[in-house]
Amino acid sequence: MARALTELSNKMQSTVQDELESGERVMWLQQPLPSTFVRAALPVVLFAIPWTAFAVFWMHGASAGGTSFMLFGVPFVLVGVGMLSSPLLGVRRARRTVYVVTDRRAIIFAGGLSTTVRSFDPEALDGYTKNQRGGGAGDLIFGPEYNVNSTGQRGLRNWQNGFFGVPDVREAEKFVKALIARGESA
Repeated sequence: MARALTELSNKMQSTVQDELESGERVMWLQQPLPSTFVRAALPVVLFAIPWTAFAVFWMHGASAGGTSFMLFGVPFVLVGVGMLSSPLLGVRRARRTVYVVTDRRAIIFAGGLSTTVRSFDPEALDGYTKNQRGGGAGDLIFGPEYNVNSTGQRGLRNWQNGFFGVPDVREAEKFVKALIARGESA
């Protein structure tokens, strides 16, 4: 079920409203399921467990050689702790991400330390891929995005764009299809 703009934090409401053009209407809005971002972090966590354990074990063994030798292991432990906390960072990122379909375009507001806004005209959405998981959640992947350099050569900018971890991917697809149809009739 789509969310209302008023259900977002004040900061996200402001970010979305500032991006909208005059007369542009929000047709659908949703945030990703945090579990999607947590699931994506699991391989990192599985790698981080032995990494961190080895770093701590190494530091313990190195303590016999003196404090300065032991301190060499601190950055490795910190990297391990960072990797172990990646699921928490995924939850934070999901809460700061918003997917919007307006009457003119699809927009991704990807949160983090700053918010990245990516906008897609209807023709950029044609040929999307839908991945649906149990319970109706899933992803709408818009495909690769290319940029053109100053010499006119086309290069890959981003392999996959889309709405990831949408609670009801069929509902999102319905609004994306309507946007594509509006773009074709214009």
